[in-house]
Amino acid sequence: MSVKEQLIQGLSEAGCSKETTERISNLYEAGSYDEVLHQMKVQRCVLIDEMHESQRKVDRMDFLIRHQEKQMK
Repeated sequence: MSVKEQLIQGLSEAGCSKETTERISNLYEAGSYDEVLHQMKVQRCVLIDEMHESQRKVDRMDFLIRHQEKQMK
């Protein structure tokens, strides 16, 4: 598997959209490696934001569970 193919597979496995994967792949083909890294870091921030949002939802569910358990006592 070529480096480009590994990049595309990795981006896909990381949850990047087809558009984002194509954009980064095109930048890689053009030799814009600094921009490739920048775009990958941008996507990392998106993933971190999504993770934080998921954590807020889990925290809210935990609160609701504890509240319900207290109501049942």
